[in-house]
Amino acid sequence: MFSVLSSIHWLSVFLAFIAYFTLGPLWFVFLFPKQYSAALGKVADPSQKVGPIFIIGPMVCTLIVTLSSAVLLSALHLASVYDALQFAVVLGLGILCANTFNIAINPNIPRPLYYGLIVGSYHIVGFSIATFILTLMQ
Repeated sequence: MFSVLSSIHWLSVFLAFIAYFTLGPLWFVFLFPKQYSAALGKVADPSQKVGPIFIIGPMVCTLIVTLSSAVLLSALHLASVYDALQFAVVLGLGILCANTFNIAINPNIPRPLYYGLIVGSYHIVGFSIATFILTLMQ
């Protein structure tokens, strides 16, 4: 499986990562900040400082997801837009979204289904964008 690393188009990995990662602030800060705060049971506080872990952590995780996707797309020889759509739906829903709901279902998140909907949909959209970039640039 890892033999495909030499055949990966690294610029596509970088661009897919940037697109997916950049969607995060747009999604949680500009598009759905009140909904995200409500899902967490918090009131949005614009003066609240965000520590480095809240930027670096998602950045590293998004890079790992993007790179893993590039490896799988290459290993499975998925090259068409239709392949990308199927890949994004299966992994986006089956792994990223399902895992988001699984993480949300705990006593620390007061509205787990709402959280899963907001964060899970972010991952489906971001992962789909990244998958299309990876596929189109192969």
